[in-house]
Amino acid sequence: MHNDTDFSCFLPDEEATLALGARLALSVTPAMVIFLEGNLGAGKTTLSRGLLRGLGFAGRVKSPTYTLVEPYTVSNLYLYHFDLYRFNDSSEWEDAGFRDYFNAQSICLIEWADKAEGLLPIPDWIITLTPEHDGRLAHIQAFSEQGRTCLNRLYP
Repeated sequence: MHNDTDFSCFLPDEEATLALGARLALSVTPAMVIFLEGNLGAGKTTLSRGLLRGLGFAGRVKSPTYTLVEPYTVSNLYLYHFDLYRFNDSSEWEDAGFRDYFNAQSICLIEWADKAEGLLPIPDWIITLTPEHDGRLAHIQAFSEQGRTCLNRLYP
């Protein structure tokens, strides 16, 4: 399914999740904020790995569960992959000093964004991964003009 603000597809396995991430890399632009939603093990880090590979990053991509943020540099683009799962209180967001990561040269991927509710910018996309049969359903919603423009580039 695809329209100006929504896109959904079924991902039967890890390879399909990586491929969707690579496809997203062709449509994202700097200054985007993307929330990644789904239960533990839903494929959020796998999708992020596919996105980074699609952008040309060849190094190791790991879950930021314990570090809270993993920074990546690809060309002149900065990608920050946040995992706020361990936050107990939204004030931890302020204390960590992450606000500066959100700028015109960065793409910010945020897992468990609800842990910093009210402190994050409105996302351009929310990508939800939901287990379905033997795979997962990916649903992308656009919440900004930039998000809609980038979503429309996915399937011209």
